[in-house]
Amino acid sequence: MATTGDENGGLPGAPHDLPFESSVGYQLRMANRATQRYLQSKIEPHGVTTGMWYFLRALWQEDGLTQRELSRRIGTMEPTTLAALTAMEKAGLISRERDLHDRRKLHVLLTPKGQALRAELLPMAQEVVEQATAGFTPEDKARFLGYLAAVQRNLADVPDVADPAGAA
Repeated sequence: MATTGDENGGLPGAPHDLPFESSVGYQLRMANRATQRYLQSKIEPHGVTTGMWYFLRALWQEDGLTQRELSRRIGTMEPTTLAALTAMEKAGLISRERDLHDRRKLHVLLTPKGQALRAELLPMAQEVVEQATAGFTPEDKARFLGYLAAVQRNLADVPDVADPAGAA
């Protein structure tokens, strides 16, 4: 049987136990994986991957963002964004245009095909949300979303150990 430091008198280096049921990280990861699988099963027949999905969502809210702005909104590194946008361009979902004032910037624009997917795919995403929160009261759902947002806020400013710029 695993013991905690408290059970061993709080000795440094004493074994600790963190069951999966008590692990926020594990629960978030498994919930995310299940949600992603279900979402993918809905959108894949329309030629959209989950990698493309997030970019479409951002562009449906604000078309014409730059590649860098998309990377920041989605939380991806720019090479990942570039790969996704290249696939989306090949699929006819987006086009990219140089900024007239700053030629270094590329704006990402939805094509009519990319725009039309909104009416088809957003209801499917809503089905995923409804299935994921089945049995929740509206108050439970609002609280749950609030808790998830709080987790993000709580961890937003924690320095990344692998990031030398974040080192104290």
